[in-house]
Amino acid sequence: MAKKRILSGMRPTGKLHLGNYLGALENWIALQDEYQNYHLVADYHVLTTDLSTDEIYSNTIEMVTDWLAAGLDPEKSPMFRQSKIKEHTELFLIFSMLITKARLERNPTLKEQVRDLNIENLVYGHLGYPVLQAADILLYKGEVVPVGEDQLPHIEITREIARKFNTQYSPDSPVFPEPEGKITSFARLPGLDGQRMSKSVGNTILLSDGPEIVTQKLRKAVTDPQKLRKNDLGRPEVCLVFTYHKKFNPQDIPEIEADCRSGVLGCVDCKLRCASKINEILAPILEKRKTYENDLNKVIDILHDGESKAGLVAKQTMDEVHQKMTIG
Repeated sequence: MAKKRILSGMRPTGKLHLGNYLGALENWIALQDEYQNYHLVADYHVLTTDLSTDEIYSNTIEMVTDWLAAGLDPEKSPMFRQSKIKEHTELFLIFSMLITKARLERNPTLKEQVRDLNIENLVYGHLGYPVLQAADILLYKGEVVPVGEDQLPHIEITREIARKFNTQYSPDSPVFPEPEGKITSFARLPGLDGQRMSKSVGNTILLSDGPEIVTQKLRKAVTDPQKLRKNDLGRPEVCLVFTYHKKFNPQDIPEIEADCRSGVLGCVDCKLRCASKINEILAPILEKRKTYENDLNKVIDILHDGESKAGLVAKQTMDEVHQKMTIG
């Protein structure tokens, strides 16, 4: 039985943080034996919110280096740049004819982005972001898309577009699958200040941070505001560091919770224990990352190889699209 196909990607923003790892990358790595994976560097998507292209290439190399260091296998999971596969833009154009402006404006993820980023003049490309995303997924006939809950509305738009194309141009033998979203189990990790993790506000732990940096950053993490001294009774349920323990140190959770509530465990020691566990997890990633940092040509070669593999699939899909539409 053939493996189902996954297409997933990230916008190239440079080095990745723990939130990226838990929200997506960890899941990609776990799924690469079960599914046929393709992983996209979504460089065109960057332009929806920032027209500068100065750092896209360097950010791409940093991000793909983290993918590889964390455990993505290029033999199982080809990695490629969206801008190098021209069929993405062609399919995006065709799909743009299959959805209305009103439908895109109802997208709750878009509304949240407009509010959070304080966008006054929405550009067409940002409005059409989920249409390009649909082209990304369906160009490789992705059947499963690992996402956080906030991306499910985009997957629904992809399903609608696939259905519309199939009904219009190929009712007897559908060209495109209607992909399912696969929710990540630990989708969001708060930043060190308790807010959404973001490099722009400096509240992240990077996958490339060494032990001393991780420990230093954890020292500044917010905790229970009512626990001012070691012997004060703590409330783990409102403590950010306890949230980190639940992910990185689950075996010690009962002990940490009991000792925090009773005042046996102080915040300083709790943070040090958390930093130690995070450093254990990051150690093999850091070691593997150094090998790629010392040979960045290998990262570039991996991208070129992935682009060759992705290009073959993309051409096959567009040949089929052209045939069904009797155009092109």
